[in-house]
Amino acid sequence: MAKKQEAEKELAAKNAELQGADTKVVKDTEKIESEADSNLIDEIKSNTWITPEGEFDWDANDKGFGNYSEAERAKLEAQYADTFNQVNQGEIIEGTVVSINNKDVVLNVGFKSDGLVSLSEFRDLPELKIGDKVDVFVESQEDANGQLVLSRKRAKTQKSWEAINEALENDAIITGFVKSRTKGGLIVDIKGVEAFLPGSQIDIKPIRDYDVYVGKTMEFKVVKINHEFKNVVVSHKVLIENDLENQKSEIVAKLEKGQVLEGTVKNITDFGVFIDLGGVDGLLHITDISWGRIEHPKEVLALDQTINVVVLDFDDEKKRIALGLKQLSEHPWESLDTALEVGSKVKGKIVTVADYGAFLEIIPGVEGLIHVSEMSWSQNLRSPQEFLKVGDEIEAQILTLDRDERKMSLGIKQLTPDPWKNITERYPVGSKQTAVVKNMTNFGVFVELEEGIDGLIHISDLSWSKKINHPNEFTKVGETLDVVVLELDEENRKLSLGHKQLEENPWDTFETIFTEGSIHEGTVIKVGDKGDIVALQYGVEGFCPSKHSVKEDGSSLKVDEVTSFKIIEFNKENKRLVISHSRIWEEEKEEARKEESSNRKKDAKAESSAVKKVKDSVEKSTLGDLDVLAQLKEQMENDKNAK
Repeated sequence: MAKKQEAEKELAAKNAELQGADTKVVKDTEKIESEADSNLIDEIKSNTWITPEGEFDWDANDKGFGNYSEAERAKLEAQYADTFNQVNQGEIIEGTVVSINNKDVVLNVGFKSDGLVSLSEFRDLPELKIGDKVDVFVESQEDANGQLVLSRKRAKTQKSWEAINEALENDAIITGFVKSRTKGGLIVDIKGVEAFLPGSQIDIKPIRDYDVYVGKTMEFKVVKINHEFKNVVVSHKVLIENDLENQKSEIVAKLEKGQVLEGTVKNITDFGVFIDLGGVDGLLHITDISWGRIEHPKEVLALDQTINVVVLDFDDEKKRIALGLKQLSEHPWESLDTALEVGSKVKGKIVTVADYGAFLEIIPGVEGLIHVSEMSWSQNLRSPQEFLKVGDEIEAQILTLDRDERKMSLGIKQLTPDPWKNITERYPVGSKQTAVVKNMTNFGVFVELEEGIDGLIHISDLSWSKKINHPNEFTKVGETLDVVVLELDEENRKLSLGHKQLEENPWDTFETIFTEGSIHEGTVIKVGDKGDIVALQYGVEGFCPSKHSVKEDGSSLKVDEVTSFKIIEFNKENKRLVISHSRIWEEEKEEARKEESSNRKKDAKAESSAVKKVKDSVEKSTLGDLDVLAQLKEQMENDKNAK
């Protein structure tokens, strides 16, 4: 610094000498110009600069200002150069604020010239003042104007990247400022570098509102850097997890079954609630929330709610903790009215309806099962949904009660009179009734005579004449049928009914009409592999085996074809009628063949008799008998032609 000051003093003195000489020349020039108005200005100027003694050394300024030797000049230049710092493009240096205006900040970095930095790069330093020292990045030693180009922003960014990479390598904690919220997370400013904080890495518990973190300064760990795209991913969750891992071990070590702890509802699912116990989570299953039946935990609990829970079980290795809430209160069965017994009537609300029955909640936590068989006196079991639905408030009767096992069965049909009492008086055997079709099976139809009184019509008792493969070919659910009571079993609550019995058995009449061997006209209504179904008169159907459905030309019968059939079998008991079409034309052919054969035999016999007569005549005849022979021959020919 002393060398610099000494050199500056010498330069100032030399400049003063030069300025004095220049002043004298200027004054002489002005005097000559004023005295020579008629001479040319160029000539006067040239005469003025004439050196009175010897030649003027025009290179005096380049030779140590005329007073320095080469050695002295080199020495002074070296001293002057030592006063400047070495500045290289692309490096970070420290500068001192020497001036601040509305646009730029002037920094002295110890170079030949000061550097300018845009004032906008100091927005994070609103109290910046002259004399403050800041780090800047050398973008260029000279621009087009010969000015040193600096950037504080690039200096901050480069230093930040170095700090971020160092934090990743050393697994160190770094501080950042949460700038804004983005899709799926937050944007964090780490010393000028933007990093991404995923939502899943903010905290160990799910975050519902990211905006609460905006504007906060937090600590992070760098988890990933993409140098190609300059992307940085950070996590705040790992810092919490490291602390919680130690807390978990301490908490689990102190746990005991039956211990009551305070926790906060952290998450709610369909199957239960996760409770934060202060560093470790426990599961409160839906069945352990309330003694009463609930469909979803949110009916009882809410997020961030603080509750007391009891430890039911835990696993040291997996650190699983099972919690209970309902166990902190008395079991509802203990408060159940002691006066209730089998036969008592209770009121409640239906909380669940299943395929086998429904559950009636008498008081919260105390439920009874109403089996589907106890919902109606009807023997035809139906779906419980036809009788009850969730939320219905009804009355029921206690059928069984076990306080020790905490079980109860209920019934609602017991609240109405049993319709099977005096059933024989109301529905005697042989009586005609009206019923409604309720259900159908392969073997018959279930009908209802009144609420609770059901009966079965067997498929064989639906029709005398029609062959029914399934009851839905004859009737359908909801239709009304007239029936006859065939059989009544009061003890087993069974009622056998019939529909065809309303009419006389037509097969008694059919027996006289469709006699074996009789021929009837019929229509083919169905063709099968084993035979055809043929509709005959009076609504009777007959079965024509395949070998009996061949026509005379060798082809088979087709649907809707009308032709004649012969009865080959009639079974009144089984209502079976077997018919044949082939038998008709086959028998006709056989009859024709037999007749032809008989005729041939007769002709042969007659011819033989005539020949014998001729022989006998020949033996007795004479020449005069020839005319008689001729007449006999003519008569035989006429008889033959006549036949």
